[in-house]
Amino acid sequence: MQSETHIDMNAQNRISTIAGSSLEMEMKGSAENTTTYKFNKNAFACAVFASVISIIFGYDTAVMSGAMIFMKEDLKISDVQVGVLAGILNLCALVGSLAAGRTSDYIGRRYTIFLSSIIFLVGAILMGYGPNYAVLMIGRCTSGIGVGFALMIAPVYAAEISSPTSRGTLTSLPELCISLGLLFGYVSNYLFGKLALKLGWRLMLGVAGVPAIALTIGILKMPESPRWLVMQGRLGEAKKVLELVSNTKQEAQVRFRDIKIAIGIDENTDDNVVKHRTNNRGEGVWKELFLRPSPAVRRILLAAIGIHFFEHATGIESVILFSPRIFKKAGVTSKDTLLLATIGIGVTKIVFILLATFLIDKVGRRKLLLTSTAGMIISLAGLGFGLTMAENSKKELAWALSFSIVAVYVFVAFFSIGLGPITWVYSTEIFPLKLRAQGTSVVVAVNRVINAAVSMSFIPIYKAITIGGTFFMFAGISVSAWVFFFLFLPETKGRSLEEMEMLFSNYRTTGADQSRNSVGVQSRSDA
Repeated sequence: MQSETHIDMNAQNRISTIAGSSLEMEMKGSAENTTTYKFNKNAFACAVFASVISIIFGYDTAVMSGAMIFMKEDLKISDVQVGVLAGILNLCALVGSLAAGRTSDYIGRRYTIFLSSIIFLVGAILMGYGPNYAVLMIGRCTSGIGVGFALMIAPVYAAEISSPTSRGTLTSLPELCISLGLLFGYVSNYLFGKLALKLGWRLMLGVAGVPAIALTIGILKMPESPRWLVMQGRLGEAKKVLELVSNTKQEAQVRFRDIKIAIGIDENTDDNVVKHRTNNRGEGVWKELFLRPSPAVRRILLAAIGIHFFEHATGIESVILFSPRIFKKAGVTSKDTLLLATIGIGVTKIVFILLATFLIDKVGRRKLLLTSTAGMIISLAGLGFGLTMAENSKKELAWALSFSIVAVYVFVAFFSIGLGPITWVYSTEIFPLKLRAQGTSVVVAVNRVINAAVSMSFIPIYKAITIGGTFFMFAGISVSAWVFFFLFLPETKGRSLEEMEMLFSNYRTTGADQSRNSVGVQSRSDA
């Protein structure tokens, strides 16, 4: 008991020192405001290139919605087989995400991105070949493992490269790239759908190998995460990377100092390589996450798991993957029109996620998240109402069909401006450094399980309670999500990654916004 108290006191002292140095940078930054809040072009380029892997994931998700229409006809497979093929991606991503955390702690963030691009390439080749259902399943499972790696590593790398003032924007880029991938997938469906039946859907699935090849070649020129380098004791390399991706040399020095303190290295050491007792290969992390977590880590884990659970439990995967079926229920019957309508969904996602990237560091995570979820509640209820009226009417109700289609686009817009990008920004930035990779892998696993559950159960549920009733159910889940976010997710805007443990240590559910003020007061007293 005494040793645990001693450890907690040491951790508290390190966090207090970090808060003080971050306050120092904030105070000096206010005198150099024009410098502190500009984008670093190197950090931006690294985040953008790492996010290419998310384009492949988005493409794989969207292209399947159109390819299913053609492969079902070509291979003569059932609705159940189609549903399993769609959902198996996420179950395999569960395996990939759990493996990715430890892998990235061992070989580094950069080489983990390289590995995931290779896995994606193999999956694309198998699905593009696809002579039968069995080979398609193997290719889809392979791609699923790549998805698990991609979803974990892209936001973690972006978060660890970014400075506090631009972290929200840069960490939301993977979500923006997922949406770009979705749009490319929908466009691919429309263009390749005009080809011969046996060729069209195979090209839809095989084209995903092109960006995988580009990423495999280009990733080796990117710098490693400076935080991972410090964990390995490679301080000289870490310092050079921080000077490359920081806005000023002063900012690089403060970030470097904070990272050293966070993992227990003497802040005054100038050695290029040091040895320290921190578990730099990810050993013992699961004990700190689940068996003996501190109160702050428990709250962090609850917040991260909760936001990932609700991201998919509120129904976005049903709208993205089964949008052709939804539009068909709403009265759109032409295949070309169905595919064009789904392209509209992709465009909507990109526009509103792009808007979110500009707002997230100005408005804050919490306000955007609560506003987004409220809009999702209203639009899902509207979609449920419109589809119920259209389905139960004996004659075609033009207003109900139009209302349902508009509700789909409104739902996608509200999701994309808040819950979609913020889920990944928030969960990657709140974990302490030594827990970040494997903590993120756990919450990505939760994300994939819920994604798979929604994907594979959507058709049976809407057949049991009607498609309108299904979206009323999603609206109810969204109400629970709003309450959870209000109670358990404090604002993280403008905080360094090393401050997050202090933020959640002082957090109380009586008012999440108060946590920022309490950290500020504590920082000033410690400083």
